[in-house]
Amino acid sequence: MPTTAPTPKAVLHQRFGAKARYTVEEVREAVGGCPGLAPQTRSVYRCALELPGLSVATPGTFVRKKDAEQAAAQIALDKLGIQPTANIPTTPEEAWDELIARISGFFIDESFLSSTHPLVGHLSVTLRRTGDLIGRLPLSAIAACDVKVNTLCKVIDSKAEFDPLLVLSLMYNAAKQSPGVSVNDSNFWIQSQKPYSPEAVDLALKRWSCTSDPVEVEAILVPHMLEDELKIVRVNLQDNEHYMSYVAEKLTVSDSSHVLVSRTIGKASSEIRLYFAAPSVHFVSDISKNVLACHGDGDINCQVNKRASYISGQTIYGDALLANIGYTRRDSELHTEDVNLCTYYRILLGKLPDGNCKMSRDAILAAQLPSAYSRFSWKGLSPRDLLCSFCRNQRLSEPLFAVSRVSCDMLTSAVSSEERGAPAKSVENQYTNDVRIDKETPDIFKCVVKICSRKQEILLEYSAADTWSKESDAIQNSALKVLIWFDNYFKQLNTKTNELYLSKCTDGFKIHPKNFLQEFAMCLSVYGNTGCNDSGMCSSVGPFTVDTPKKQLESTANLTHIEGPDSGVFPSHGSLTCISYTASLVMKDKEKIYLLESHNEFEFEIGTGAVSNQLESCVTQLSVNQAACFIAELPPRDLILAAASEFSHELSNVSRESCSLEFSVKVLQVTEPLEDRMEKALFSPPLSKQRVEFAVQHINELHATTLVDFGCGSGSLLDSLLEHPTTLEKLVGVDISRKGLTRAAKSLHQKLSKKSLVQTTVPTAVLYDGSITDFDSRLYGFDIGTCLEVIEHMEEDQASLFGNVVLSSFRPAVLIVSTPNYEYNPILQRSAMPSKDDEADENAGPCKFRNHDHKFEWTRAQFQCWATDLAVKHNYSVEFRGVGGSGDEPGYASQIAVFRRTARDTEEMCLNKDPGQPYELLWEWPNASIPV
Repeated sequence: MPTTAPTPKAVLHQRFGAKARYTVEEVREAVGGCPGLAPQTRSVYRCALELPGLSVATPGTFVRKKDAEQAAAQIALDKLGIQPTANIPTTPEEAWDELIARISGFFIDESFLSSTHPLVGHLSVTLRRTGDLIGRLPLSAIAACDVKVNTLCKVIDSKAEFDPLLVLSLMYNAAKQSPGVSVNDSNFWIQSQKPYSPEAVDLALKRWSCTSDPVEVEAILVPHMLEDELKIVRVNLQDNEHYMSYVAEKLTVSDSSHVLVSRTIGKASSEIRLYFAAPSVHFVSDISKNVLACHGDGDINCQVNKRASYISGQTIYGDALLANIGYTRRDSELHTEDVNLCTYYRILLGKLPDGNCKMSRDAILAAQLPSAYSRFSWKGLSPRDLLCSFCRNQRLSEPLFAVSRVSCDMLTSAVSSEERGAPAKSVENQYTNDVRIDKETPDIFKCVVKICSRKQEILLEYSAADTWSKESDAIQNSALKVLIWFDNYFKQLNTKTNELYLSKCTDGFKIHPKNFLQEFAMCLSVYGNTGCNDSGMCSSVGPFTVDTPKKQLESTANLTHIEGPDSGVFPSHGSLTCISYTASLVMKDKEKIYLLESHNEFEFEIGTGAVSNQLESCVTQLSVNQAACFIAELPPRDLILAAASEFSHELSNVSRESCSLEFSVKVLQVTEPLEDRMEKALFSPPLSKQRVEFAVQHINELHATTLVDFGCGSGSLLDSLLEHPTTLEKLVGVDISRKGLTRAAKSLHQKLSKKSLVQTTVPTAVLYDGSITDFDSRLYGFDIGTCLEVIEHMEEDQASLFGNVVLSSFRPAVLIVSTPNYEYNPILQRSAMPSKDDEADENAGPCKFRNHDHKFEWTRAQFQCWATDLAVKHNYSVEFRGVGGSGDEPGYASQIAVFRRTARDTEEMCLNKDPGQPYELLWEWPNASIPV
């Protein structure tokens, strides 16, 4: 079968390791734009590469960072005269002949001893021996060190990529035919038939240092029985003996020739591998001859170690030792590093969809996979890079991103059709594997993602319904959707499979169940066995849907030890917030406190699910420069040990009932949401204040005494109304977010307390926790109701339900509803003034919504159709106004509908029909304490 050659960057890494330093520069490249809008630009990259004694740079630019890096690496290879690709045989017969020749070359060509090949490190230890032991190596050492040997074995039999036992069988049988090489019928030793010259031996010993002092290395024993616990073992390296001899002792095998070695696990620069015992020579020899298949009939060596197999992506048999020991091209001595429980669980975490997100931010306990992508606020590895890492760690093919183009004219036609009430015509995707597509016409973009096995069998397809003004945004948002799907799949492994891929896999996803379940069989066998009671991958988080973060119940943090004055600047939905925090495991007797995680500066966007619910709840209750503590829900044991570092072994024996997780948090800085920044860049006063002034005008015109704000959030409207002279005597706010209501109560309590000191009469105020689509008789017949910039955060059917409930049941005399005007978005986008770090999208096409949390944004025609239908149905009149802009084309930035009640003949009947009071009274003024 055809074999993929190593990339130029991989070849340089083998030669230079960390000494190869890449510097990628992002630049803007102008492309076409829509008529009448600003020119479109896109991000492209160029790369400079520093090597010892050589510097190169790419002459051109590339759409992807990794393409720029590969191009720079190729230039360096050309200048150095290094050929990255040898001719790889394409047939098993050719590969077999070359495998024989390569094994022979390691031993009969004495010049090999002067090379930097890691195998020479193994040989240098054995060359210090005497007698028949001189130069005698375990055959598996070759497989551990030489990439080409493994490549040749894969050409001979593709299953060799996933089975070290098969590789050993092929190598053993090839070695028996290799000239100048001696192998044994009773073990897996290999050595040269002729002694090496003293000169060749001296060269090897000068290049590779020996272990002069005893070294103790920590490793993990992974039992093949799932119910058995991991064990910490210590490997003592001394007396200049080959390290695999000591590994053999820990595995209780006769000698190191019977030790098998997996591929490296984790980073390419790591030497973390799994070591396990090989069966008898006769058994191994026959495997590659297709005479005997291993079924594990009573032989422990043939019982598959599911945990070890899962983390390595290869089939591991029997008990296995996870250790970081080995020789590399980068060092002249044996590389050793401890592997503890923290290492193991971080490897495990890296195989999860959200694992690399947590580790790239160095926030295992705090960070979560966000529910939305924004170039302005995303931190850590990009969604595309995270998805690629996930696929590599799961031994899948690289994800395929097929970008398609939708022209501005076609989109305008589709929108016009929707405004007329006709279904929009679908636009067929034209797929391409190359995201650097032609830009002759102004476009918006869609993206399809395909996840395939190494055999190119499709496991999952995702076709995004959304369109994006930048192709990079289309790719990143689609990659994030796929990551979220996988994240929920891993968290719901105890759900029946037919429910997973039939009733739950909608919203643009198509699953190929047979291929999918076959590819993830090892994962299912490992974590399905846990019962999902204490696994990070199985913790239940609610219904299985790509929008899980939106459906989770709020988890409020109860704050203690609040320090610092209230600055009045609170994080709000969409704001970029910077905090410092520590997370510590506290024993209930308080005798010991283990610091697991800390950050001096940690940024995230409120409302995206980028951190745990309790951490976000804590942050949104604090103002800038305030600090507090709270006790968090104890995370799964896997995550605790992954974060525990040097405490991992000690904490592995701690009972969950005897400890708690305590966060200490301080809010350092709050940057207001991008939507607000865009509005402030264009409007003075800002749109939010203009909406308040619009409401105040109608309150005073009506001489209204009662007002209810539907979807009051953190009480910004109610708070602002207290600063204006009005006729209001009673203010009521309703919202489903307890966090927002708590913040509203604090703000209103503080302001009303000050007003009561200087005024004889102040309004009463009440806050209710409840859904605005549910009727509560206490709010019936108010003078005025407001719902400002709320409905776009609901699904369209819920927005219609709200309209029907409020006009048929609540029946205020006047209802004011505002929502963004989608047609105004290009003006807002073009007028935004980003900071140095926030590069604006310069109108690459029709804009996306102003906030990623918006479920829809309506044109004027769509909004007017919605409001007119409601008014006619419920005996209201409606007029359309707006704020922001002059009202000329394309209308106001924020469009407003003012409903006025025209009939009262059904009021009493409506009230008597449903006297229910489902809302929970959270706070009222006067005579109320602030909720916590």
